[in-house]
Amino acid sequence: MIKADPFKKTPIAELAPDVRNKCFEEVVLGYTLDEAIAESQRCLDCKQQFCVAGCPVNVDIPGFIRHIKTGDIEKAYGVLTHDNALPAICGRVCPQESQCEGKCIRAKKGESVAIGRLERFTADYIEKNINFKTDKPERPAPIGIKAAVIGSGPAGLSCAVTLAKAGADVTIFEALHKIGGVLTYGIPEFRLPKSIVAKEQEKLEAYDVKIKTNTLIGKSYTLDQLKAQGFNRFFIGSGAGLPSFLGIEGENLMGVYSANEYLTRVNLMGAFKEDAITPIKHGKRVAVIGGGNVAMDAARTAKRLGAEEVTIVYRRSMNELPARLEEVHHAEEEGILFKTLHGPIEILGEKSAVAGLKCQMMRLSEKDASGRQRPVPIDDAYITVDCDTVIIAIGQTPNPLIPMTMKALDTTPKGCIVADDDTMETSVSGVYAGGDAVTGAATVIKAMGAGKQAAENMLKTL
Repeated sequence: MIKADPFKKTPIAELAPDVRNKCFEEVVLGYTLDEAIAESQRCLDCKQQFCVAGCPVNVDIPGFIRHIKTGDIEKAYGVLTHDNALPAICGRVCPQESQCEGKCIRAKKGESVAIGRLERFTADYIEKNINFKTDKPERPAPIGIKAAVIGSGPAGLSCAVTLAKAGADVTIFEALHKIGGVLTYGIPEFRLPKSIVAKEQEKLEAYDVKIKTNTLIGKSYTLDQLKAQGFNRFFIGSGAGLPSFLGIEGENLMGVYSANEYLTRVNLMGAFKEDAITPIKHGKRVAVIGGGNVAMDAARTAKRLGAEEVTIVYRRSMNELPARLEEVHHAEEEGILFKTLHGPIEILGEKSAVAGLKCQMMRLSEKDASGRQRPVPIDDAYITVDCDTVIIAIGQTPNPLIPMTMKALDTTPKGCIVADDDTMETSVSGVYAGGDAVTGAATVIKAMGAGKQAAENMLKTL
């Protein structure tokens, strides 16, 4: 029996850095049953549950951990999935340090309980033994809702499952040829194996959710055309897939990619394969601009594609990096370099191809609206990062196609759909929205929370 350290998380197995930075196998290998039980013993089962308040979908965290302590993983899974439709995914990609684990009482003296690891363990332990194609759940009686869910990312999946469990007739419309949205095209295999996303599709189909891929709403069908087909509730969870750029000279050179394109080609189109239909340049020296999770994903992917040197260029310091601490730690272990306090001002070219990245050195000043210290340029202080490939990972905005074809839909100046904070209903009656299409690029769990919230409010309108 493993004895837990009350002040430290139970260690978790990982692939060695010099092995994993050359392959796309999952980095974190997960807890064994004994390790999960040991870690669960660290939970104090607090009466005032700050961890629950820190979870965007309000999972009963002490409740599911309580069942792990006794070894009843099936009951733990039941508690977990009551509020979280995608536990195997959230356990892998949520920023727990700033949400549930960040509120854990244990963190006041030592490390928080490894809530994310326990969530992942519980989901993996149960779901690997479930065949959703044959072990179908009992379906409730129809309730008169015929819902169109636009987008199959975390917001759409959460909305669809919540509605289907209540007896709604649900159809998901996905623009790409595979479901999952950012879970499929954005997050690499080494962080989130695609077999887990495929399992979610099985789960949807077990609840008789219909899935129509290669269907771009706003072009294949308008919302009015869907209404004519009998749909009476709509959820827009189309995400934020429109990449942002810096507007600096050289962005049109060969070898410059948005992180969105780079990761989509690799994750969805298999561009890492030698016989790929949509190949991608395997740069030897790669510069990634940005400091979020997407920047870490792009940098670590470039390393796995054979880059000799990968540098993350970020205009603030390491303390201000918005990426998950685990992703930064893994990137450093894998040999990714960090050039912080440097602001890119020009992509240098030679024969129409990338030859370098010119940066201005920065210093930190007073805090800005984000709560972080604002970077300001240092006069006459420049360096050039030697590179043949530049990946821009500074954020994304929602695709404007749906608002363009639905003029009554209110949007913000940045193109985000306006939705009520409580009901998630838009300016158009019966049309709800959530996730990155409303907030701009945010976290998987926040998108899931919005999808669930919208579904619950649709059900209240019956």
